[in-house]
Amino acid sequence: MLSPEEIMQLIQSLIWLLAGVGVFIVGMNFMGDALEKSAGMGMKRLLERISNNRFSGVGIGAGVTAIIQSSSATSVMVIGLVNAGVMTLMQATPIIMGANIGTTITGVLVALKNDYFNMAMYLLAFAGVMMGFANKEKIKIAGSLCSGLGMIFVGLNIMSSEQAFGNPLVENLFTAIFQKIDFPLLLILVGVIFTALIQSSSASTGVVITMVGAEVLPLDLALFIVLGANIGTCVTALLASVGANANSKRVALIHFTFNVIGTVLFTAIIWLFREPVVNLLVSVFPGDDPMSLQMRVSLFHVIFNVTTTCLLLPFVKQLVNYSCALIKDKKEAENELTFRFVDERLLSTPPVALMQVKKEIDYMISLVEENAHLAFVAMEKGSSEHNELIRKNEEIINFTNSALTKYLIRLSADVEESDEEVIGSYFHVLNDLERIGDHAENFHEIGLEMIARKISFSEKALGGITTMRDTVMQMFAISKDAFENLHRDKLPELTQLEEGVDGMKKDLIAGHFTRLAEGNCSVDVSPYYSSVIVGLERVADHLINVGYSIVNPTGSQKQDN
Repeated sequence: MLSPEEIMQLIQSLIWLLAGVGVFIVGMNFMGDALEKSAGMGMKRLLERISNNRFSGVGIGAGVTAIIQSSSATSVMVIGLVNAGVMTLMQATPIIMGANIGTTITGVLVALKNDYFNMAMYLLAFAGVMMGFANKEKIKIAGSLCSGLGMIFVGLNIMSSEQAFGNPLVENLFTAIFQKIDFPLLLILVGVIFTALIQSSSASTGVVITMVGAEVLPLDLALFIVLGANIGTCVTALLASVGANANSKRVALIHFTFNVIGTVLFTAIIWLFREPVVNLLVSVFPGDDPMSLQMRVSLFHVIFNVTTTCLLLPFVKQLVNYSCALIKDKKEAENELTFRFVDERLLSTPPVALMQVKKEIDYMISLVEENAHLAFVAMEKGSSEHNELIRKNEEIINFTNSALTKYLIRLSADVEESDEEVIGSYFHVLNDLERIGDHAENFHEIGLEMIARKISFSEKALGGITTMRDTVMQMFAISKDAFENLHRDKLPELTQLEEGVDGMKKDLIAGHFTRLAEGNCSVDVSPYYSSVIVGLERVADHLINVGYSIVNPTGSQKQDN
């Protein structure tokens, strides 16, 4: 029976222990966020290389997870990309497998700590805090990275200090607890619950490694908890799939199934051959010093994830078929408007979210261009053949403008300064595209009214409109290429074409009034003709803004200095 004084000491030690875990997790988040921001372009390049090659998929998953230090975050990002239709299940599955390998890096770092390493980390944390006062964004990000990495080891040292695991009362408490639950399935359940609560297998594995190093937790029991942690990390992905489409739910199921299969396999091996497995790990890292004790757990974590990936990688197709059999497709509402490339879940990884926003705008440009073309085809032929397609396209254009603007507002709260300018230009481009869409709709309505009134443009008037229209469509091609591929070389040509459109407007309107005066043109078509000519000139103005948005956020032809 503990005395009141011992109970108070135990409570203080447990609070100290929780504080260490808290500092460790905060450090993990700091470092992950900083790595994500600093390696944003690297993540983009990795994701742009997505292919059907399984081995490259594993490499991408491991690389992205190594960058952001969280397999859960990688899984959520993959679910977002699958939900947006950017990635197939066959492409996503190897990436999920690779993510499990990438997450082992944290465990290796944790296991390497010693007195000299700890001192260096303390200095690094202090330097990171000082760098946070700098004016340059890159220095601030580097400071967050340094302070986050330092805080990880500050947290680990708090946990392994005399006030926490170093207290005999705490050691006796945990020894008693683990004696009660010295059963593989219960230990796995502990790992699942703990990881699900803190939503990071890297953090939970780090805590287990520290406990083994402090000799509070025996190695053979720690192995089962680590196995449970790999299942617990799936909870984040499962939660992220709620409300997503069927394919996204399948990604979460594959992630869960992959880790369960690996855990069942390794549980059976360790359960049957516990002593040989422990002896093998001890032989690789002999000695009773904390680093050797910790490296054994870290090595097991690496072996588990690499082996499971190697075993299941040949069965990617079977895993996909299994998930499809378990989760059936639901018939989606035909009239429901949704993003094509963007997903809410990608907001947690701003560099990737911004990359997908650009793809969504590219798609919007293609719809606006198509509507402009179809409107003039309808006007020239006096046909209502494409009415429904034009109407649907216009609905998508309006939806994309409104929904993507709201998405960008949310995204702008958590991006680097360099990306803030990009987001600013996207706001302007969306507005310009929406206005072009309105003009295209207006051209279509003019055509419908003229069909209803059984009037048409004269051959001379239609020839002028066609020439001006062809010039504007040339501008469409250049603006689209400039925005999609960041090509600046044809921007001067875009300016020349726009100036040509301005000249055409004056000449065509003057010619129209001459024909009216000579009686060669009907007064009934006059307002329609003027509206089309003025509308085309305004479309040209908006296309200039879209093209020049790659050099100036406002779309101005004058570059900011």
